[in-house]
Amino acid sequence: MIDTIQTATASSFTRQLGNIEESVGASIVPAPTPDVQSSDFSTVMSNVANDMVAAIQRGEQASMDGLNGQATTQEVVSAVMNAERTLQTALAVRDKIVTSYLEISRMAI
Repeated sequence: MIDTIQTATASSFTRQLGNIEESVGASIVPAPTPDVQSSDFSTVMSNVANDMVAAIQRGEQASMDGLNGQATTQEVVSAVMNAERTLQTALAVRDKIVTSYLEISRMAI
């Protein structure tokens, strides 16, 4: 439990994109890796987006279960914090993609 708290408090909005997987840890379960021949960028991004949506939906479901008395407070807090880390990761990736697009659009042809 303490390791989880330390990992959550160590996250920062200013970290590099390469360190996101390290700080998120097991909060996002990666999709099974498809064959090397069939994996392209759109497939990988689609799998990541589906995993992120599923994590956020689990957090919402845990919140509803907690309101109905079907889940403990610890389960609800864990699921909601996982969903929050997932959303922060998605926002960081989106920001990096937008920044990259803007830099490419400013390049001289």
